[in-house]
Amino acid sequence: MEISYTSQSLLMKNNVQFPYFYQTVPSILHASTGIIKLLNHFDWTWVGIVAPDDDNSLRVVRTLKEEITQNGGCIEFIETFSHTHNTFKPFTEILQFYKFLQSSSAHVIIAYCSDGDLYGNIDIKEIPSKVFITIIDWDIPPTIPVGFGLKNNTLAFTMVKKNIPSFSKFVRDVNPLLFPSDNTIKAWWNALCNSRCPKNIQRSCKTNMTFFFILHCEAKHLGHSYRIYNSVYILAHALHDMLLSSIGSNITWRRDLWEFSDYLPRKLHHYLKNVHFRNILGEEIFYDENGDIPSEYDIVNILFLPNGSLKNEIVGSYNPYASPGQDLRINEKAIVWEREFTKVPPQSKCSQSCLPGFMKIIKQGLPVCCYDCFPCPEGEISTQNDMETCVKCQEDQWPNQKKDACLPKLLVFLSFEEPLGIALMLISIILFFINAIILGIFIHNRDTPIVRANNRNLSYLLLISLMLCFLCALVFIGYPDKVTCILRHIAFGIIFSISLSSILAKTLTVVMAFQATKPESKLRKWMGSRVSNSIVIFCSLVQTLLCVIWLFTASPFPYLNMHSEIGMILIECNEGSIVAFYCVLGYLGFLACISFIIAFLARNLPDSFNEAKYITFSMLVFCSVWISFIPTYLSTKGKYMVVVEIFAILTSSAGLLGCIFFPKCYIILLKPERNKRKYLTKN
Repeated sequence: MEISYTSQSLLMKNNVQFPYFYQTVPSILHASTGIIKLLNHFDWTWVGIVAPDDDNSLRVVRTLKEEITQNGGCIEFIETFSHTHNTFKPFTEILQFYKFLQSSSAHVIIAYCSDGDLYGNIDIKEIPSKVFITIIDWDIPPTIPVGFGLKNNTLAFTMVKKNIPSFSKFVRDVNPLLFPSDNTIKAWWNALCNSRCPKNIQRSCKTNMTFFFILHCEAKHLGHSYRIYNSVYILAHALHDMLLSSIGSNITWRRDLWEFSDYLPRKLHHYLKNVHFRNILGEEIFYDENGDIPSEYDIVNILFLPNGSLKNEIVGSYNPYASPGQDLRINEKAIVWEREFTKVPPQSKCSQSCLPGFMKIIKQGLPVCCYDCFPCPEGEISTQNDMETCVKCQEDQWPNQKKDACLPKLLVFLSFEEPLGIALMLISIILFFINAIILGIFIHNRDTPIVRANNRNLSYLLLISLMLCFLCALVFIGYPDKVTCILRHIAFGIIFSISLSSILAKTLTVVMAFQATKPESKLRKWMGSRVSNSIVIFCSLVQTLLCVIWLFTASPFPYLNMHSEIGMILIECNEGSIVAFYCVLGYLGFLACISFIIAFLARNLPDSFNEAKYITFSMLVFCSVWISFIPTYLSTKGKYMVVVEIFAILTSSAGLLGCIFFPKCYIILLKPERNKRKYLTKN
């Protein structure tokens, strides 16, 4: 049976090999977990580990490595050394060890060492710009001379130590001769005779020995006294409980029973496991399911002062038994960092964090903490540091310039408020009024020969249809909805078919009028408005039928195009049936081609008011516009596609108006002498 007040060996935690081993210090795994939480608190993901090469230390290092990896950290190196003191090592080996630590890119080094190794094998004050995290079991006095190997930026986990009431009086007054002694213990007692010791523990001794430095004399607590105190009382309470249980069961303890070496440990083992009491400080003492006594750690920042002494400042605590989020407490403002660090608290990462808008790509052949940062692809964002993948924005959203947030896509359509929409609207209205003025001129001069020639009613119908064409362009401007999308294409197709039918009828009227002047011509009976009206009605009905079929099979509809333009939602009118759309355009092209051919053949007929030549030019303009329209329309997107449509409508309509009616207006307004019947019959 053994109760240890110092051992934290993981080897001794094997209940099969060491069933009767107890300890009053917590498992070293608790301190290891505290170190992991400290690394997570400061976001230190790139660390090194220094430890002795004994079995227990290597087990702890293996546990640390697993937990660091599980928490997203990486280990740059694990450096081990033997327990042999530096003074017994070759100087070149020591120098090489220090150079290795100095050249490491990790700014945080976990030194899992015993107290002697910490200031013996690793003189860490010789290694600048590194933060050392270690576990210290001894009580750090307020002043330690230079040479103990400690320095600023050492964050040490040390078990909470407490003073036992009246213990100082006991140390001061007890006779050491009453206890077993050796040279070390004798020196410990004699050191308390020094006049530098505080009065509360200074002993009255006959010796005149003086000491340059007295570690335990200047300590706030006397070594392991509190844990020894608890160990003694744990054993006392277990024995007490065992004796009480024996009395209750009428068992008489005889001397020969105590002499059985394995009987007492087996019997006492049960009571030690279940011991539970309050010590003199009011703390509950018991063993948990893992065989540990609940205890806390102080996190100490050891400061290397200019006068050559060390100051230990408690900057936090770790309670492994507290609830998550409450177990680690750190006062960052109380920590003093070295001046060599450019950033406070210092960083320790293999690669700098990838900011939002970037994603990290692991460098091939290196740990996962070593990576490069690449901007997110188009249409994707990252909102946090060190994201491994970027995420796509929703269809109606697009990344901002930094690619760290999604913004609503800009709705794009040809509106009445933008300059391009205003310009097209003004052009359409101006052409409408010009058309209206020409119609007024023709109505006012309706009885003149030039107006009556080539069918006056067809001229009126053509002018009215062209006016509607100019107004039709306005439907293409503004936010597209179901009604406007239908009106755009259906109205455009029917109105233009009326215009082209009127031109075709006028062209045929010219040819028929010339042929009717020949003797015995059979076309005389076809002369009149009935034939021309029939041509207009028939040709228009064909287009109307196509539009009705288009409307009832797959009519145009508004469509949100989210993929054609980056960061924009193009609000377009989808044609619905692309076949129907091109059938409507093809029929208009057919009428235009027929009119062009007939007009071209009749352009030189002997007639002073022959419209055929003007219709030829107008159809040439019309065909040129709409032939160039198709490739331009297919190569544009969004509102510019609408602009192309409006431009084609306005230019082709203006071409018809200008080529056919401007020459007549010129004669009517500026050359009235030519607007006479005698000029009409003049060859």
